[in-house]
Amino acid sequence: MSNNNLRKEGDINQSTQRQIWQQDNLDSAAQAMLEQDSRYFLHQAMSTPCLAPLEAAEGIYLQDTQGRKYMDFHGNNVHQIGFGHPYLINKLKEQLDTLPFSTRRYTNQTAIDCARKLAALTPSDLNRVLFAPGGTSVVGMALKLARIVSGKQKVISLWDSFHGASMDAISVGGTHSFNKGLGPLMPGVEHIPPPTTYRGVFTKEDEDDLAYADYLEYVLQNDPDIGVFIAETVRNTDAQFPSKAYWKRVRELCDQYGVLLILDEIPIALGRTGYMFAFEHYEIEPDFLCLGKGLGGGIVPFAAMITRDKFNIAEDVSLGHYTHEKSPLGSAAALATLEVIEREDLLCKTQTHGKWMKKQLEDLKDKYSLIGDIRGRGLLWGIDLVKDPISKERACEEAEVVMYTCLELGLSFKVSQGNVLQLSPPLIITQEQLQQSLSILDQALMAATTQFNYAYIKE
Repeated sequence: MSNNNLRKEGDINQSTQRQIWQQDNLDSAAQAMLEQDSRYFLHQAMSTPCLAPLEAAEGIYLQDTQGRKYMDFHGNNVHQIGFGHPYLINKLKEQLDTLPFSTRRYTNQTAIDCARKLAALTPSDLNRVLFAPGGTSVVGMALKLARIVSGKQKVISLWDSFHGASMDAISVGGTHSFNKGLGPLMPGVEHIPPPTTYRGVFTKEDEDDLAYADYLEYVLQNDPDIGVFIAETVRNTDAQFPSKAYWKRVRELCDQYGVLLILDEIPIALGRTGYMFAFEHYEIEPDFLCLGKGLGGGIVPFAAMITRDKFNIAEDVSLGHYTHEKSPLGSAAALATLEVIEREDLLCKTQTHGKWMKKQLEDLKDKYSLIGDIRGRGLLWGIDLVKDPISKERACEEAEVVMYTCLELGLSFKVSQGNVLQLSPPLIITQEQLQQSLSILDQALMAATTQFNYAYIKE
């Protein structure tokens, strides 16, 4: 597999730059721990071998075993309220002291309260909920129920998308590093290009993205057996934001052709873009909504599928049947997370931070010829590094230098598509911490610009 395919979802865990960083920054004890980890865990792309061992995580910070702290602008998208939020921990302790587990076929008030809260947050008749231990599982449940509701078995999805790592999820996903060498996947899945303008297949950056909706319509016109369209409302890893016109047109097409719309907001919901759910930006509704990651507050693995009242028609089918289906601990974590978001007014704060980030990142784009594109909203941003602004050739080696320089200075994030710096900080971050992070990024961009002999300030 090419390095570019390996880089689709994240940075490479066995690159030369990583080895250099580890040699320069990890002591013998840390190296020994990594060797133990490498010995006992199965190796896989973007995971083991690991970057460094950790000993603490609090607020917006990770702390390694050498005592160094890093602002975590990745967090696997579980850290909307930061790490170890005291309100969340207290609520989990209370739940552990009363009901730590709920055996299947029984229910509990915490799970009911959590389902009621999610139903209240979502529009119209999106009132039916199922819980599961992770996002991949709720995607699977949504696909199963959608088949039953639509009576059709075919699915359409987007290239470069990610919906989880199980066989059904990678079938509808569009990332090669998850399905390489696995042979036939779930049949009946059609992929179409994702709506992008910068490096768009159909459009240029000064054009709209409705051509991608036209392509969807063409497929639906020619295949009446398609019953589901599944997509990320916003592409998380490299921060791709479709236009409002695109999503409105997609919703219209789904209604016109009797296709159910599954929106995967597992990494981006719960305030990341400044709204509780990203689809609110686009003034549309999904038929199925998939949530996860941050729903467990960065402590408990917990996810939810939400769908319409009228789709409650599969009483004789086990859609999920998960052991932790009505987990009181997961439900307590989700309720506490939502309460923190509301109590600390994190949606409003994220919108304010987003406006400030936009201005600061655009200033960096004006400063460095290495930056080809800036895109984002709220506290989800992508910085697209290019070797040349005309050809838009991806600056992958340069992106690695920026990332590892930032690590040395105390800022952690991931690189997507080989060249896109993805910045996804906790929503609890302060203005001062944001300013510090962008100062670090500025220094790292300067280092890469100097090392690779780019023009420092655009002419």
